[in-house]
This record gives sequence, C-alpha cells and structure tokens, in this order.
Amino acid sequence: MGFLILGLILLVLKWAAIGPVAAWSWWWVLAPFPLAALWWWIADATGYTGRKALEREEARKQARKQEGRERLKGFRSNRF
Repeated sequence: MGFLILGLILLVLKWAAIGPVAAWSWWWVLAPFPLAALWWWIADATGYTGRKALEREEARKQARKQEGRERLKGFRSNRF
C-alpha cells in the first residue's frame, strides 16, 4: 500500500510540476507502481495476505465472544 501511495504522490507532483520531482524522469516517478504489484504478488505467494485475513477474522470472533459474555453477565446481575 505504501508503494501505491508514494506512486500517486509522485505522479501528482510530476504532473503539476512541483518541486524537484518535476525534473525527474518518468521512469523514477512510475517506479513505485510495479514495486507495489511485486509486493502484492509476493504477499499472496507467501500466504501473508491469507494469514492477515485469518487473524482479523479471529480477532472479530474473540471480540464477539467477549461482548456476548459481558451482555450475559449484565443480564444475570439485572435479573437477580
């Protein structure tokens, strides 16, 4: 994601001719985009993306369980 944001910032700076980026070659300005694609390919190939998705899902499950326990605890104290 960082490469993509960097690429967009450099693209806008080059297009608007702002600062030293205006004098850079287009190759340097566009270089972060293939780097972003390479990073995404590596992340998918190594399973990094899938592991992160599973971690997020597990965290949501745990939060849901904890919220249910707290509701149940509140229900029991209000009942008696």
